[in-house]
Amino acid sequence: MTVPSLLLAGGRWRCFPLPLASSLFQALHNSCCRKESTAPKKIIPHIDFSDETAKESGKTLDKLFSSEQQASILHVLNTASNKELEAFKLLRGKKSFNIVEHRKKFGPFQNLESLMNVPLFQYKITIQVCNSILNPETGGKKKKLQESRLLRKLIKPEIGRERVKAVNSIVSIVSGTRRIAWAHLDRKLAVLDWQQTEYCQLMKGSYLSSVYLEEISSIISKMPKADFYVLEKAGPSFQNPSLFPVLLHFHMTEAMLYALLNTTFAQDGHHQVLSMNRNAVGKHFELMIGDTRTSGKEVVKQLLSESVLKDEPRVFFPPEKIVRYRQMFSSTEHNRVEELYDSLLQAIAFYELAVFNTES
Repeated sequence: MTVPSLLLAGGRWRCFPLPLASSLFQALHNSCCRKESTAPKKIIPHIDFSDETAKESGKTLDKLFSSEQQASILHVLNTASNKELEAFKLLRGKKSFNIVEHRKKFGPFQNLESLMNVPLFQYKITIQVCNSILNPETGGKKKKLQESRLLRKLIKPEIGRERVKAVNSIVSIVSGTRRIAWAHLDRKLAVLDWQQTEYCQLMKGSYLSSVYLEEISSIISKMPKADFYVLEKAGPSFQNPSLFPVLLHFHMTEAMLYALLNTTFAQDGHHQVLSMNRNAVGKHFELMIGDTRTSGKEVVKQLLSESVLKDEPRVFFPPEKIVRYRQMFSSTEHNRVEELYDSLLQAIAFYELAVFNTES
């Protein structure tokens, strides 16, 4: 008995003669085949990207860009190095590498359509890349946005970058509990004026606005004129109740300085008085230990020495004033007059961080 003669019938295996078994097996096979042939088939669409689609995309690219624009784009694609290609935002990383590798294997790009043969380049990204090559100022816009963000973190209130970049001179003002100091510097970092004055009676008396108005007005009358007046933004925390009188004193002083120095705001709406982040100045001169700022005395001492010893010092003290400033520093070196040191350092940091952007 052979295997085809064994068929399942009624749940049991039964034995049939060979001819009959073969006929039954053939009938069963034909029935299954008919069922399979009558069942609906799934149709999977085939999309051919290699021929017609690519040709149509190439034609569209030709319509989007003039012959001169196409020539400019192809010149960049065929001559720029990997690093130069990465200067374009959309060509950073693998895309610039793939362009260079494609040039090595297949030679220069003959048309914009051929760029779509490079891995990671589809129709839409190819258009975006071409536009970015034609408009490289996009990177400049990004840099301006970064500078604006840095400026907002550094100084308050927010002002236009153009005004900051065009500044000719500033007066940097730092106030403490007993004195106010200021430094007047021009954009060549020449120290035009640098001094301090005592106002210790304010902390001893009551916090009447009229007292502050009279005292601060007298101090401001001694200050030179400048494009901007830069105040140090700092103050003790509210978390310590014992420091509330000191905190109130700082706020009163800051409010009076802001109101009295911001003379043109009512007419043109432009701020003349800015507040500068104290810790940002400390980081610029490496004076920070954790969240604590150390004394700037040694930095100022070095700046005074460099002004005499170096042909191109970081800060320029005019010859007719350097002797007086060095004598002033020597007379205060044994006392704690951080306001005097900080006013100078704040002025330098303002120019280097906000105006010249030497570290941004």
